[in-house]
Amino acid sequence: MNEINPPKWTRSSRCSGGNCVEVAKVSGGYLVRDSKRPDMSPLSFTDSEWIAFVQGVKQDEFLLS
Repeated sequence: MNEINPPKWTRSSRCSGGNCVEVAKVSGGYLVRDSKRPDMSPLSFTDSEWIAFVQGVKQDEFLLS
């Protein structure tokens, strides 16, 4: 991560109690982190990986039976 231009982290508007996933758009992809552990290295995804994930969420591909 670039210390001069740190990522701008965002949370869902439904986030409550500080137990949230945060996402930041960066050059070449997206970063994802746990709001309770911002000191840990975030997960990194390419643009195409992120788009596939979001499409899967919208299509309920991750529902547990």
